[in-house]
Amino acid sequence: MTHSLLQRQDHEGVATLMLSRPDAYNSLSMELMQALHAELDAIADDLTIRCVVIKGSGKGFCAGHDLKQMLGEGEEDYYRCTFQTCAGLMQRIVSLAVPVIAQVHGVATAAGCQLVATADLAVAADNARFATPGVNIGLFCSTPMVALSRAVQPKHAMELLLTGELINAQRAYEIGLVNRLVPESDLDQAVAELAGKIASKSRRTLQIGKQAFQRQRELPLSDAYAACSEVMVENMLTADAQEGIDAFINKRKPEWTHR
Repeated sequence: MTHSLLQRQDHEGVATLMLSRPDAYNSLSMELMQALHAELDAIADDLTIRCVVIKGSGKGFCAGHDLKQMLGEGEEDYYRCTFQTCAGLMQRIVSLAVPVIAQVHGVATAAGCQLVATADLAVAADNARFATPGVNIGLFCSTPMVALSRAVQPKHAMELLLTGELINAQRAYEIGLVNRLVPESDLDQAVAELAGKIASKSRRTLQIGKQAFQRQRELPLSDAYAACSEVMVENMLTADAQEGIDAFINKRKPEWTHR
C-alpha cells in the first residue's frame, strides 16, 4: 500500500506502517488516523501478516493530534469526531488479531505517547523522549490517559499527566512504557529482529493469546482463571497446537497452517 500519509511495507509476515507527515512530526490529522485505521482493517483480513510495526518518518515518532487542524475547524462536532476517531483507532490496535510494536525515535507526545502505550510492545531509541503535555496548554490529555493508565502504574501516569514534562527513554523504560532501549542507529534492526521472532509463530496462536490477555486483565482473579482455562481448551483443539506439540515431542520444526 502506498498512501501520501502512510507507507506500508510487508516482509516475511511483518507489516511495517510508517506515519508519513515528517514536516508535522507525524501529528495525527483526521486523514492520517483514518488511513491508519483503514490499513489495520486490511491487515486484520490478511492472513499472511503475523506482526505489525508502527513507526514515524523524519525526526520523531508522533507529536499527537494536529492542533493546527483542530483549531482551524473550531467546532464542537469536529472536536468530538476527532477524539472519537482517535479512540476508535486505539481500540482497533488493541482488538487486532496480531501484535503491534511501536518503534519510537525522537519524540512521542500526547496522542503519540498514547499510541506507544496502546501498542502491545514498544522499542525505543535511547535518546527518545515522551510526554503528555496537554496540561501545559490548557487541554488535559484525557484520552491519552486511558492508554497510559493501563500501561504504567497510576502514580507514574499521573505524574506525566499533571506535569506535562518530557521524560527520557530510560525513565520510560523504568516505568514500563517501553520494553527495550537501543541506540537509534540500531533501532530498525532491533525492531526487525523482535518482529521476526513474533512473526515466526502461529498467527492463530498469537490471536488467541492477545485476545485472552486483553480480556482477562479486567476480570477478578477467579474469573480470569476460569476464562483462560477455557481459552487453553480452545487453543489445544487448534490444528497449530496439535502440530506444535507433535513437533516439540519429535524434535522438529513446526509447520504452521495458522488454524
